[in-house]
Amino acid sequence: MNPLQITNYTLLTALGAGVEANWQGLNAGESALHPCEFYDIADLHTWVGEVDGLDEVVIGREFSKFDCRNNRLALQGLKQDGFIGSVQQAKSRYGGDRVGVFIGTSTSGIHQTERAYLARQNEHAALPGWYHYEETQNTYSVAEFVRLYTGCEGVSVAISTACSSSAKVFASAYRAIHLGLCDAAIVGGVDSLCLTTLYGFDSLQLLSDEPCRPSDRFRNGISIGEAAGFALLQRFPEAGGFSLLGYGESSDAFHMSSPHPDGEGAYLAMQAALHSAGMEAEQIDYINLHGTATVANDLAEGVAVSRLFGNKTPCSSTKGWTGHTLGAAGIVEIVFSLLSLKHGLMPCSLNTQQVDSDIGINILMKSHSQPVKIVLSNSFGFGGNNVSLIIGETV
Repeated sequence: MNPLQITNYTLLTALGAGVEANWQGLNAGESALHPCEFYDIADLHTWVGEVDGLDEVVIGREFSKFDCRNNRLALQGLKQDGFIGSVQQAKSRYGGDRVGVFIGTSTSGIHQTERAYLARQNEHAALPGWYHYEETQNTYSVAEFVRLYTGCEGVSVAISTACSSSAKVFASAYRAIHLGLCDAAIVGGVDSLCLTTLYGFDSLQLLSDEPCRPSDRFRNGISIGEAAGFALLQRFPEAGGFSLLGYGESSDAFHMSSPHPDGEGAYLAMQAALHSAGMEAEQIDYINLHGTATVANDLAEGVAVSRLFGNKTPCSSTKGWTGHTLGAAGIVEIVFSLLSLKHGLMPCSLNTQQVDSDIGINILMKSHSQPVKIVLSNSFGFGGNNVSLIIGETV
């Protein structure tokens, strides 16, 4: 495939606001996870990656109907790293109607609906007047907010495929650009903490009572996080920087909430990514695993990676820093992969103490500083919706 240049990128996680803050946390090996105290009534013995200060974020009067935790998270993310300026440059170059918006999310602004139901005087009372479903909980609301806030007028799409959502946006934007629907695209993901997600994963017995430990022999579940991240893709590359080199998608549809035990879908997605990039497995320097720290996911992914790459390629999950940010996980881990390329760092699998021998791949127990030219990043969602992305230096 013809690479698309990643012109700019930005990130907001529990580690901090902006790429530099996230790099400092990644480089220092400092986890941002802490015991859950979300929204007072969340009585759960788990750890979360909560972004500070969202209650104080003000969405202006023009966008007041969009005011919810998820769109506040999106707004704070857009404001980092000169990202809006890069979007304006793309609009000037191509025209606002030629810049698309592709945003992934799993739960969008459902926390606003939770707040609305909790605010009723009784179970028969109407929802409060300040609640606007279309601009908050509606899955498309965050994509529409980003489109309006940036002033882009091109194709606009929200993608909700659970934890692969903000990786899948890269593939969708690539197709749109090469079909001639747009010349540049904002891609990204936004997912915020909510009671539905916290109690939902608790009901599935997938929440860890300690900071998550990906690939660990005694891993026992995920730590949920929240994040907003964005990247700008362009059709016409310029010298230097990094590009999307390949992508692969699959759907194994094995089970609603469990991966295929042999990692069949994961294998097919990685294989397709290599094929689209015109690469062999040996050319991948580092793999950013999906690595949720659940027993089934980490084992299935390990089987798939081993089958395609053997046990030599360095691998790690970065969810020990931020938690599993669900619909935003794909963009978070692509930005972390871009930082690996930029700084020559292969991050360790934070919080992992003893690697599960059944996983059988090269899990990094310590971060390694060395040149990194090509990274493969995995994002796998409920229902077996799998995406693998390959990024590297623009040539």
